[in-house]
Amino acid sequence: PRLNRETRRELRKEPIQFVAHLIRDNLPLRNLIDSDFIMANEVVESYYGIDGGDSQGFEFVPVRHESKSIGGVLTQAAILSGLTDGHESNPVKRGAWLARKIIAEPPEPPPPDVPELAERVASGTVSSVRERLEEHRENPVCASCHSRMDPLGFALENFDAVGKWRDTDASHTPIDASGIMPDGTMFAGLPELREVLIGRHVEFVRTGTEKLLTYALGRG
Repeated sequence: PRLNRETRRELRKEPIQFVAHLIRDNLPLRNLIDSDFIMANEVVESYYGIDGGDSQGFEFVPVRHESKSIGGVLTQAAILSGLTDGHESNPVKRGAWLARKIIAEPPEPPPPDVPELAERVASGTVSSVRERLEEHRENPVCASCHSRMDPLGFALENFDAVGKWRDTDASHTPIDASGIMPDGTMFAGLPELREVLIGRHVEFVRTGTEKLLTYALGRG
């Protein structure tokens, strides 16, 4: 109900305003992963539940925060909600996006004969998103890609379908945002994943440079 037309319009602007601010002020690229500020106006501040911010009206300004649930592009509602069906979080879509856009490890397209996750759910007995994906990975063909995508997506499970922070899912089960990367690196949630991603600065910086050049040149 809080995602009215005005809120959606302003949330769409947030990623653009954020990246533009990084470029204008020549700030470190790591701010894409974790930043102690967000770019917000009164509408965006209200959506994230920030009180006493520095914004006024519709103008976007840097707003400092001390929250682990906001900061960087991984927590922005426009991106998180765009990677769902609007009703349920989707760790596969979110994990695939993060792999493609942040660390340049794009997953292969799924084979044509593998059923969608929703079809398996309709005919199975699994319930939670994590359980559904565990069942999906029983197929070795699926496991090869999902082992890279799913852990990244699980780290964002504390965000619901509209990018709002939550501690439990719809069935009031505590969110498990932990994961294990293919190289064995473990993390307990978003804060630890941020440390892992920032630690992989070579891949991260290469990806950021590639995306910036692609945009600047208008081609791959």
